[in-house]
Amino acid sequence: MSRLRPVALGHLAAVGMAGVSLAGCGGADAGGGTLREEARVASVTDGDTLRLRDGRRVRLVQIDAPEERAECYGREATRALEVLAPRGARIVLERDPALDDADDGGRLLRYVERGGVNVNLRLVADGAAAPYFFRNARGRYAKELLAAAEGARRDRRGLWGACPAARLEPAQGSLTGRPRAAGG
Repeated sequence: MSRLRPVALGHLAAVGMAGVSLAGCGGADAGGGTLREEARVASVTDGDTLRLRDGRRVRLVQIDAPEERAECYGREATRALEVLAPRGARIVLERDPALDDADDGGRLLRYVERGGVNVNLRLVADGAAAPYFFRNARGRYAKELLAAAEGARRDRRGLWGACPAARLEPAQGSLTGRPRAAGG
């Protein structure tokens, strides 16, 4: 079983939406806990949830993707995360000290980085997810997530073009407004 290890931090630069990165993060929080760690992806559960090789589950924080079986664009959202964080991929998990560490289901709440790309932001920019600010808490990438969602909605990328009833309501999650049609 692979063990997780803290990642030494460099100062990563954002290179447009295609290369949005996790920039300016410290390695530990004020209490001494690690904010960033490496892990390996075991599988993708849905458009905003991963399982790690060590068995832990990760919910990509501050975003919401349509549910695969219940909402318009759900399958596509899951596939988008599979492409950005495929099975076996090395990823970096970043905890946001301003937000909860885990959800009620025990999933870790993290930003995910792969190859210098902030996967949470990329999913929103591609229209596979939208910002979700649980209890209206705003994390370190809230402004970037909102800007990415506005751009995707304006350009009708992803769910914004495929789901006419989709709405951007960050305090409520990204509901596409209708279930997926049977067989579709």
